[in-house]
Amino acid sequence: MSERLKSLKHWLNEVLDSSDYKLKPASEDASFRSYYRLFIDNNTFIVMDAPPPQEDCAPFVQVTTILLASDVNAPTIHQMDLKQGFLLLDDFGNDLYLNKLDANTANQLYSDAIKALVRMQSSADVNDLPLYDEALLRREMQLFSEWLLGKHLELELSDAQNKSIAALFDLLVENALEQPQSFVHRDFHSRNLMITADNNPGVIDYQDAVHGPITYDLVSLLKDCYIKWSKDEIDKWVDLYLQQQAEKGAEINRQKFQRWFDLMGVQRHLKASGIFARLSHRDGKHGYLNDITRTLSYIVDLKQDYSELAALCLLIEASVLPKFEAVS
Repeated sequence: MSERLKSLKHWLNEVLDSSDYKLKPASEDASFRSYYRLFIDNNTFIVMDAPPPQEDCAPFVQVTTILLASDVNAPTIHQMDLKQGFLLLDDFGNDLYLNKLDANTANQLYSDAIKALVRMQSSADVNDLPLYDEALLRREMQLFSEWLLGKHLELELSDAQNKSIAALFDLLVENALEQPQSFVHRDFHSRNLMITADNNPGVIDYQDAVHGPITYDLVSLLKDCYIKWSKDEIDKWVDLYLQQQAEKGAEINRQKFQRWFDLMGVQRHLKASGIFARLSHRDGKHGYLNDITRTLSYIVDLKQDYSELAALCLLIEASVLPKFEAVS
């Protein structure tokens, strides 16, 4: 037994006032955190192990409070030790959206998720959240250049390519910052939404929440790095989102919103593809490489609609994807 696990069990013995429980691995995520399912007295809980200094539980606790106050189904925190990085949480079960989404379930599940998203955006207190500012947007996009192009593919861009990519990054930053700003979960997708009997979905993994662009979470949800839907389906769910926003009093021009949404997706998918490469090289989590082609496909899908993306789409189709297939 590792020293970390010994410390966790010692903490549980104290807060539960019992050692009569079972602890089983529940899941891992794209971070240093790990999760266990705790069984005690016919009840189950989730134990989060977020080892400092790699992880800081304080933002998770802060955002949990914000979401619960907005009637979003976040897990209640029953016990916590921020210094050690241990939390005892509600257990939402095993039914990830990703595992249950299909042609029969998608409309209802996305409808529920969109309701929760609109609720977050309309009522969550953002006053103490970090800003999704230019510096953060640029750091995220740089992950594509550093980890996917550089580290994984060892691609060297020409001066002309670098110039065009820099100009695109400027455009994507401008697009993000000109939108209405609201609560942003920052990873609102099918692996972070759990199917629950009441107030579906259960929302998890929100500790990186910020105050930022209104389209970010919607594009994360509908142009998901882990599952892909047709343009017609996505358009239908965007319309549903805008209808619900209108019911809350937010009138948003559909054409303008579409541009915000599409270009926000480009920023996210550049970031995500870089993160997937980093997870492989830095953390040994190679399975995320399988999601890069799908993630980049969302950018290429837009090449006929946005001339500003021509250089990036050419780079992806002519260099990135062929090299990626060759080294995979």
